[in-house]
Amino acid sequence: MNREKSITINGKRFSLEAGETVLEVAQRNGIDIPTLCYIKGSMPTGACRICVVEVKGARNLLPACATPATHNMVVETESERVIQSRRMNIELLLASGNHNCLTCEANGDCVLQELAYRYQVEIVRFPESPARYATETSNPLIIRDFSRCILCGRCVQACNEVQVNNAISYGYRGAASKIVANGDLPYDESDCVFCGECIRVCPVGALIEKPSRFQGRPWEVHKVKTTCPYCGVGCQIDLHVKDNKVIKITGAEDVPPNFGSLCVKGRFGYDFINDPERLTVPLIKEDSQFREASWDEALSLVAERLGEIKSKFGPDSISVFSSAKTTNEENYLAQKFARAVLGTNNVDHCARLCHASTVAGLAIAFGSGAMTNPIADINKSEVFLVTGSNTTEAHPVISSYMKRALESGRAKLIVVDPRRIELTRFATLWLRQTLGTDVAWANGMMHVIIKEGLYDKEYIESRTEGFEAIKKTVEKYNPEYVSTITGIPADDLVKAAKMYARARPASIFFAMGITQHTTGTDNVKSMANLAMLCGNVGVPGGGVNPLRGQNNVQGACDFGALPNVYSGYQQVGNPEVREKMEKAWGVKDLPGSPGLTVTETVEMAGQNKVKGLYI
Repeated sequence: MNREKSITINGKRFSLEAGETVLEVAQRNGIDIPTLCYIKGSMPTGACRICVVEVKGARNLLPACATPATHNMVVETESERVIQSRRMNIELLLASGNHNCLTCEANGDCVLQELAYRYQVEIVRFPESPARYATETSNPLIIRDFSRCILCGRCVQACNEVQVNNAISYGYRGAASKIVANGDLPYDESDCVFCGECIRVCPVGALIEKPSRFQGRPWEVHKVKTTCPYCGVGCQIDLHVKDNKVIKITGAEDVPPNFGSLCVKGRFGYDFINDPERLTVPLIKEDSQFREASWDEALSLVAERLGEIKSKFGPDSISVFSSAKTTNEENYLAQKFARAVLGTNNVDHCARLCHASTVAGLAIAFGSGAMTNPIADINKSEVFLVTGSNTTEAHPVISSYMKRALESGRAKLIVVDPRRIELTRFATLWLRQTLGTDVAWANGMMHVIIKEGLYDKEYIESRTEGFEAIKKTVEKYNPEYVSTITGIPADDLVKAAKMYARARPASIFFAMGITQHTTGTDNVKSMANLAMLCGNVGVPGGGVNPLRGQNNVQGACDFGALPNVYSGYQQVGNPEVREKMEKAWGVKDLPGSPGLTVTETVEMAGQNKVKGLYI
């Protein structure tokens, strides 16, 4: 009979899970063991010796972060021997450089400072080591103060293991040791992408955000949680606000999808908030000049002019442009205003120029234009197929998920892109297609998968329709024929098809590289067909996942900021849907014909048929 394995910590017994370290067992059970060099999820180094514990039967104190927990192990985390060791190490660290807290940006948010207080290190008995290296201030975003660096290595692990950018490492030896970037270059001359992950994990004041320096102490600010306004990943961020001014942005810890990580835009791209040229009051143009106006005056003028245009030229002489940069509520109100107040379906937004084909293609395939899987499912996928997406630049946090899986060997990558993007460095296969031939290579992969019998027969029979039509369509797309169209070597196409089909599960990621085409909708449908052929829809770690360019393309589409559908993709041409919306909104005679798209609106304005535009 199997007995549950357990470990005793500070006199209490706790269950033990396979592969756990002493630190992980302690943290899981609410026991605080202090650390300096440890980063959750990264390879433990045991470098700082702050997390040492006393293990019964062991001659020396052992680092809890790197010591495997074993059955019947007896551990003391705060014995006198442990406390004295920690005090000594803290003293040595305090003497290792300039740790004057008075002008340090980390004052009040410094792990070393907190440890010195916790273990009552009142006097440092060792002489302070002089700074060996000058502070680096050459770039506009990150200050590196080597006099405060304790060489814990957290920044190196964050860069190499969390973000997988491999821009920094240890340099030199002994007393001359230093964290270096690409052979000791300044950050702005190195491979650093300024994601700021190193700043996030630095336990002291060695790495500082330059824009927020001297703007406010940690206890002087309050945090406001919100969503990053840039790409479609939806990273959760904390705004650090002092005197009604945003002075800093950090990633919200322990919250998906980013779990504290950010890219350069998310962490540093907030200067526009406090820009002196930012509009704060309405402006009305008179005699070719703008003047400030009250909200009442501005709203009255807009209502009056739109009413005049509607009365004189009809409701379809006005168009409304909503935005993928605004909230769900604002997009819903924009399309409601267009339809219920102005009386037109002329409402659209910028997805028309990027991901409208995604909505159209996936809605036909699945009934929804959204990602089929959550971002966290990247950790469960065995193969990524990435096409039309420069993921490291456009969606850096998602690319970090991928790179971690690839570096660990958990997954393989197929890149289908004519460009040498950053992800090709991690790819097992890189297929370089001729521009505009995406349907052909997708059909070619499906041809191989069907010919080799690698498709999921049970899944197709129970959960799909139209297989025979697809089989007939792709029959002529043998690898040699596809090669003449796409330029992809036939052997590489076969390898890619087999790699994708044999993975369980495999996921597809795409962006505007395949949607901004005359065949964009067909490209998207091809991705859906490929995924369904192998049973990769509706399974964890699989799916078809469009990566949105703006922060709320999905919401703008879902909430009806499109000329042909209401919220939830309900067709404006359906009388029953219109009746339902009329009842909900308390109006009559909603328009039943699809309105103008963004491009059609511009064309009609050029023909003087659109007289008014609300943006």
